[in-house]
This record gives sequence, structure tokens and C-alpha cells, in this order.
Amino acid sequence: MVRLEAYPDLKANQNFLELQRELSNTEDRIQAAYRFYNGNVREYNNRVQMFPSNIVAGMFGFALREFFEIQDEKVREVPSVAF
Repeated sequence: MVRLEAYPDLKANQNFLELQRELSNTEDRIQAAYRFYNGNVREYNNRVQMFPSNIVAGMFGFALREFFEIQDEKVREVPSVAF
């Protein structure tokens, strides 16, 4: 006598793995945006300070910009996701 049981195809594991990948991709995109912004600020600040563009920057009131940096340690931490 053979007994066959039909186990449902578990999709929860695949959904969980997809969620983990999406969280990782989102974090990577945020970090890439920080680097992109800070790179543009660095280039802008260099142009404001270097000759001959510093003459034009002085005439039109272009000022140095600050880099994006999170000061608060709690905000800087990667949020934990509990399941």
C-alpha cells in the first residue's frame, strides 16, 4: 500500500528571498545616490575655487556647498527588518 501526499508548492521562501534581494538593492541605490551627490558637490566646489571659474563664481555669488553626511548615529544605522 502506497500513500501519496500532495504537498503544496511553497512560494513563501521565494518571496522572502526576493524581498531580501530588493532590500539589498534599495540600500545599494541609496548609497549610489549619496556618492553621486557628493561627487557632484566635490566637482562644484573645485570649480568655485579654481581659476578662472572662481572669478565668475565670485561675481555671481556662487558659494561652496556642504557634502551630504548623516550626523546622527541612530539615523546612520541600517534599519533592522524582523520577520
